[in-house]
Amino acid sequence: MISEQSWADARVLWDYHQMHHELRPCSVAIGLGSHDLGVADTAADLYGRGMAPLIVFTGATSATTRERMPRGEAVHYRERALELGVPESAVLVEPEARNTGENIRLSKMLLEKAGVNVTSVLLISKPYEERRAYATACKLWPEAEIVSASSRMTFESYVGSIEDVRLVIDMLVGALQRLLLYPSRGFLISQDVPIEVLASYRRLRDEGFTSRLASEG
Repeated sequence: MISEQSWADARVLWDYHQMHHELRPCSVAIGLGSHDLGVADTAADLYGRGMAPLIVFTGATSATTRERMPRGEAVHYRERALELGVPESAVLVEPEARNTGENIRLSKMLLEKAGVNVTSVLLISKPYEERRAYATACKLWPEAEIVSASSRMTFESYVGSIEDVRLVIDMLVGALQRLLLYPSRGFLISQDVPIEVLASYRRLRDEGFTSRLASEG
């Protein structure tokens, strides 16, 4: 049973993790691999709306995607996008990345090798990964303008799609912890975290939503 306080705190983190950027056309769209095919759906939708002439899907497999996406996250994303009408010529695949930093670094290398001039990136992720993906891209690709995007949905709708509220809250807590921890490790740029967001994070952590925390050692 999830308490009303924990639901409220989770909504605070959910809102904070999203950048609320205004969408605008970019040089390329990059879809970050994960268990969530909604990233590919969003990329296809934004391509159809003229927000980018080219999509890069990036991602290998992980413990959470190996069975569901045996050919690799990026490959499954590409297949989904083609099903939704994106032409093959508009999709590149980066199949090796195993974390967000590698997603950015290897996608950048792929585009450079393909001779694509990139001044702006439409960075597409899961909703609660927007801010961390943005902060990572700003660190590793400072010369590009980064515009964050994800599926537009409420916290309750996302929980319904995953069907595991505790797992979703664990992921929200883990994503916030990385925003606090990773700047000192050189993985991403620092983000201002409001006091009320920190308070919600600490309450959720202390309530035991800790399965997705990174080692602080």
